[in-house]
Amino acid sequence: MAGAGSTTVSGAGTPVAGPAGRDIFAEGLLEFLRPAVQQLDSHVHAVRESQVELREQIDNLATELCRINEDQKVALDLDPYVKKLLNARRRVVLVNNILQNAQERLRRLNHSVAKETARRRAMLDSGVYPPGSPSK
Repeated sequence: MAGAGSTTVSGAGTPVAGPAGRDIFAEGLLEFLRPAVQQLDSHVHAVRESQVELREQIDNLATELCRINEDQKVALDLDPYVKKLLNARRRVVLVNNILQNAQERLRRLNHSVAKETARRRAMLDSGVYPPGSPSK
């Protein structure tokens, strides 16, 4: 069972042995996932921008409602609506924070994968393998 993960099959169906096979597989998987990760990142960025805009609009509307409420001769009770707007704003901020944290984790993961890929590529190019890895 020790050699179970040491042989990989290339796209042509021929086995590729050792760390080179794992690196080829890892690099292929990275290239396969990269467009999806980049698209997800761009969508998260767009959602965050729209949420900032929505938060600003909610703030403007709440301010305007307060001003209208103060200027009215007839007492209209707009406080419940202002509270609903502020509650919606709070939820938008909460979702924005969650998205920001997820985007940061995604960015760190992408950086880590790129760094590891570069390190492995450099090892393959130099022909130096870390201690304990099969040299064939």
